[in-house]
Amino acid sequence: MDINFSAEDVAFRDEVREFFDKEYDSEVSKRQADNHSSDYKSSIVAWQKKLHAKGWIAPDWPVEYGGTGWSSTQKYIYETERGLAGIPDVIPFGLKMVAPVIYTFGTEEQKVRFLPRILSSDDWWCQGYSEPGAGSDLAALTTSAEYAGDNYIVNGRKIWTTLAQFADWIFCLVRTSKGVRRQEGISFLLIDMKSPGITVKPIIAIDGQHSLNEVLFENVLVPTENLIGEQDKGWTYAKALLAHERTGMAEVADSKRMLDQLKLRAVAEVNGGKPMIEDPVFQMRLSDIEMELMALEYTELRVFASMASGGMPGPESSLLKIKGTEISQSIHELQLQLASYYGGALQGELSSEVLGHNFATEARGKYMYGRAATIYGGSNEVQRNVIAKAVLGL
Repeated sequence: MDINFSAEDVAFRDEVREFFDKEYDSEVSKRQADNHSSDYKSSIVAWQKKLHAKGWIAPDWPVEYGGTGWSSTQKYIYETERGLAGIPDVIPFGLKMVAPVIYTFGTEEQKVRFLPRILSSDDWWCQGYSEPGAGSDLAALTTSAEYAGDNYIVNGRKIWTTLAQFADWIFCLVRTSKGVRRQEGISFLLIDMKSPGITVKPIIAIDGQHSLNEVLFENVLVPTENLIGEQDKGWTYAKALLAHERTGMAEVADSKRMLDQLKLRAVAEVNGGKPMIEDPVFQMRLSDIEMELMALEYTELRVFASMASGGMPGPESSLLKIKGTEISQSIHELQLQLASYYGGALQGELSSEVLGHNFATEARGKYMYGRAATIYGGSNEVQRNVIAKAVLGL
């Protein structure tokens, strides 16, 4: 992949910057930061509809289904500018997770039915994978779907279901056969969240936020036309989905922005004290993170180049997930350390331009939420096993 920008690439970068600067405002950002707010879902949908109207909502989709047709360089530019501008990514469950499964493995009827509404953000999706006792060992899932003529009857429960309280649809892995290898008896179903028998129970996290849920299924009827691909072959589709999900977890641009903000705050003098940047241990940790982030960025570029030439995310997606989440956590730790260092100044003459009045609160929130990053999407221990088998042949 050539990362030397052409004149056309520079013009595209300027267009992206101008669009973000004009269309995304701070009030939207505030509403999106609080999922307790009544405006949370509507503000996200409104922003995603702006992206849709611009034609930029689905850079990785094939053009025939509404993708942008961008080059790998343009995708890189877009993601970099989005992250550096502090603009949250789109909600991934529909646009980045289930949609690739539908346009790759679904029927023509399913594509016509679901893809346009995902593209326009008229349907909000959530993911039904993990269960109590079946998280990292996903093949141990027990939620069942019994074949009954024109329907499946689904019973069981899913857990850690992100933003299910807002969802119109959920894509689920369910067990449709027993007495076979665990992976061979699993199917991929699309389920309407308004179906009778579905209950959503909130799980309040340590940071006080309600983003997680438990979803219960009691004799839920799901039309057989909502089965993706073949019955009992859902594990194949799930692996493809997880590869897309893990590739997106590198979040290089977001980490670069957090590092820039961290350095800006670390050079500030507060109440006559020495800047944190002068601490040699802090300097060393910051430098280590910057070097790891640079290496991760080039790995991500290689994956982009492979996907641009028609390839699918491979075991490299596990590497991106591991390093991306670990780097993010390292930055959160430095932010918390910096907040602690300035703790005595938070009630005094704090420079709002440099540190921000809510810096300590933000640092604590990011740290607590970020602890889960090495677990969701498949724990990093599992990702190391994937790399050992697929790359090293162990």
